[in-house]
Amino acid sequence: MPFLVVAAAMVDADGRVLVQRRPPGKPMAGLWEFPGGKPEAGEMPEAALVRELREELGIETEASCLAPATFASEPLGEKHLLLLLYVLRKWRGVPRALHASELQWLPAPALFSLDMPPADRPLIGMLDALI
Repeated sequence: MPFLVVAAAMVDADGRVLVQRRPPGKPMAGLWEFPGGKPEAGEMPEAALVRELREELGIETEASCLAPATFASEPLGEKHLLLLLYVLRKWRGVPRALHASELQWLPAPALFSLDMPPADRPLIGMLDALI
């Protein structure tokens, strides 16, 4: 059974994408990733992402603002990760690193040079073509 994770490629008015650095003590600490997380039992992916963005970044958005973009399927130890990536261009508030060690706004091509988890890397090319 796949292990589902939802993430957002937040795009600002200048076309830059927000990434966050995984904090020390977490699996894959220090790697850059798109903000998001795991849906709770019975939670729809979009609702989970709205909740995760509130918890991780302190911002508010609506499920209707999330545009499905692409996905990644990646073995992760004993599990298999299915990562759903949404593009988000509308939110309220200023993103803050509430659960990450830092945030960065970067043009999509600059993401290729970041140290990212294996599931995030294949998403960059598709994301770059979309925005």
